Amino acid sequence: MTKKINKLVAIMALSALLLSAGCSAKTGEKTEKNSAVDVPGPKIRIAIQYGLGYAPVQIVQEKKLIEKYLPGAQVEWKQMGGEVIREAMISGNVDIGFMGQGPFFIAWDKGADWKIATALGSSPLGLQTYRKDIKSLQDFKKDDKIATPYSGSIQHILLAMAAEKELGDPKAMDNNMISMQHPDAATALISERAIAAHFTSPPYLYEELSSPNIHQILDGEEAFGGEFGFLVGPATRKFHDNNPAAYAAFVMAINEAVTFINNNPQEAARILAPSFKLPEDKVEKYLTWPGTNYTTTPYGLMGFAEFMKKAGYISKVPADFDQICWENVSANIGKKSGGKSPVEKAQYRNTK
Repeated sequence: MTKKINKLVAIMALSALLLSAGCSAKTGEKTEKNSAVDVPGPKIRIAIQYGLGYAPVQIVQEKKLIEKYLPGAQVEWKQMGGEVIREAMISGNVDIGFMGQGPFFIAWDKGADWKIATALGSSPLGLQTYRKDIKSLQDFKKDDKIATPYSGSIQHILLAMAAEKELGDPKAMDNNMISMQHPDAATALISERAIAAHFTSPPYLYEELSSPNIHQILDGEEAFGGEFGFLVGPATRKFHDNNPAAYAAFVMAINEAVTFINNNPQEAARILAPSFKLPEDKVEKYLTWPGTNYTTTPYGLMGFAEFMKKAGYISKVPADFDQICWENVSANIGKKSGGKSPVEKAQYRNTK
C-alpha cells in the first residue's frame, strides 16, 4: 500500500514540478534570451542528525536525487543536533530539517511556521544499560544518569510514556536525564562510564546490543503502545509556498530514496557504510532489522500530540492533519467516509 501511495504522490509532485518549471526560467535551464548563461537554480538547505533513521535522506544526498528532478538546484546539506536544527529553521537558515516527533510538536506548539513534508519510517528505539541491578525504570536511583539527545527529543517523550505506565508520573525520570549525542553516549555506555543508560536509535542501538555487557530495559514500541514513525521532515511555509518546483523535487527524491532502500538494501548499504564507518554487510543487516520500515507516511502523530498535551509538554493538539502536514502527507494519511482509514488509525496510541 505504501508503494502505491508513494507512487501517487510522486506523480502529483511531478505535475507540480513541471507546471512550476514551465512558469519560471530560474531553474538553471537555458532559454532563447539566455542561451549562453546558466542561471543558478533554487537553493535548498536541508539539515539532518545522526543515525540510520536518516538513511533515505543520505541516499538523496549521495545519489543527488534532488538535482535529478530539478537540474541546477543548489542543495546545501547540514548535520547538526535536533535543537540546533529547530532554531535554524525558525530563524530562516534551514528550509527542511529532520527530527523526532517530540521536537517537531514542541516547536509547532510555540508557533513555528512549518508542516511535515515527509516522514522517514519506523525504527527500533530502546533504553539500554550495563548495570545488572537495573531491569526496569523502578530500579533507577536519583544519581543514575540516562543519556538522551536533549530534552523534548523523541527518546525523552518515549521515556515519559514509559514512566507514566510504570511509575504513574510521565516526568518521573526527567531529573535522571543528561543530554549527549548518540555516538558519545554509545561509547560511554559500552565502556561503562559517565552514564547508567542510553535511550538510542540505530545503528547505536545495534552496536550496544551487540556488546556482551549491555541489556535492554525498554523498547520504544512497548513505551508507545504500537508502531510509530521515528522521524519527520518539516518544511517551512516560506520554502513550501515560494519554491513549488524545489518542494516537488524534494518530495520525489525522498520517495525514490525510500523505494531504493527497500528494494536494494545491499546497494544502499554500500553507499551508506563509509559515513557510518561500518562494514557493508553490517549496515545491510541494520537496514533490514525487524521493526525497521522506511516509508514517507508518518505513524503515531496524534498519539504523540495527545500524550504531550496531557503531560504538559505542549499546550494544544492539532485539530486535523492539515494543521501539521503539507498536502502530500495529508493525502498519504487520507480519510475514508464513515470512519478512519487504516493509515489514519495508525496515528493514535494503543494504551490498553
